[in-house]
Amino acid sequence: MARFLTIDDLDFSGKTVILRPDFNVPIDPNTGEIVDDSRIREHAETIKELSTKGARIVILAHQGRPGERDYLESLRKHAERLSGILGFKVDYVDDLVGESALEAISKLKPGGVLLLKNVRSHPDEGREAPPEEHARSEIVSKLSRVADIFVLDGFSVAHRSHASVVGFAYTLPSCAGRVMERELKALDRVLEKPEKPFVCILGGAKSEKSTSMIDYFLGKGLADYILTGGLIGQLLLLASGLDLGSVNVKVLEKRGFLKFRNEAVEILRRYNGMVKTPVDVAVDMNGRRIELSVKDLPSEYPIMDIGRRTIDMYKQIISNARSILVSGPLGVYEDERFIEGTSEIYRAAALSGAYCIGGGGDTVAALEKLGLRDRFSYVSLAGGAFIEYISGSRLPGVEALEIAYRRVKHV
Repeated sequence: MARFLTIDDLDFSGKTVILRPDFNVPIDPNTGEIVDDSRIREHAETIKELSTKGARIVILAHQGRPGERDYLESLRKHAERLSGILGFKVDYVDDLVGESALEAISKLKPGGVLLLKNVRSHPDEGREAPPEEHARSEIVSKLSRVADIFVLDGFSVAHRSHASVVGFAYTLPSCAGRVMERELKALDRVLEKPEKPFVCILGGAKSEKSTSMIDYFLGKGLADYILTGGLIGQLLLLASGLDLGSVNVKVLEKRGFLKFRNEAVEILRRYNGMVKTPVDVAVDMNGRRIELSVKDLPSEYPIMDIGRRTIDMYKQIISNARSILVSGPLGVYEDERFIEGTSEIYRAAALSGAYCIGGGGDTVAALEKLGLRDRFSYVSLAGGAFIEYISGSRLPGVEALEIAYRRVKHV
């Protein structure tokens, strides 16, 4: 379990705080307007609390990466949106570590909030480097001189060993903000000693960590069952010896799943009976949803969803669960013809009475579309960091907070 200080452990009255949230939100590439401010709203809770405690808050955040369509060097629109959410003005300065930024920080009053320009506009931020090295970077060294406390609130950036994420833990007293605190406590509840039976529902169309996630949950004795769908389900069907048809194998190859085929074979051998794969699938047959038993594969049509018999089998397992983790939809949920598997399984999880966590970009989008987000015990807005953490990887941002904790507690 991660050990870290929280906002409750430090005195913020009159102190200057460097706050690192995740304000990386969907942007309309044509207008530069913010499309979805969910992350900003989440972090506003931490900001409002720190303001109420009399802190002078300096926010370091990013929007996209240089060279990408969603990159914005100026975060003025983020400051304007945050002002509307908080109900008071958030100052903005188009500078990071220069005289304009340092002057604006010096003028902050207790309770005031200042957002600096995109932290990724500085070359220090884009480098993956050890925390000790980042502590000597220009970003960290200059801002540490005018600050008293560092608060890391962006769990969704914690998998990056960037200056603004890990460097300040070596130079300032550091703690987790409320978003970070909630995330770690919610995930540790299922990653440490989950209430049994513990069922993981894994789907989606991203190959990263798919097989290692299964191996982690079952190898550590955490999960009782893994229910699979999406492309990971298809990979496992392929690994079991089934011929899916060339059109479906090509999709797995394009999305990077085939390189994990040997690992999938080993997972099925090692965890026989604990990893559940679809017994039937829904294909797109010239615009129609047609369900096929996996025994009737290969198919010349693309597999788009799990079938009815698989849905019923998975719902039966879910009905006995006391802990559930959901990562990834079970099919192409964006298409109403193929949302059935995701809808039925997510709904069963939400109504099961179990402690239920969901995470990942597509998972959140599907929950929102189905109106189920508020029915889950906890929903993570993090993407890569969520996948890394539930795969057993150590996150640099979390390790930085643990270092700060040990320094204070002299552990």
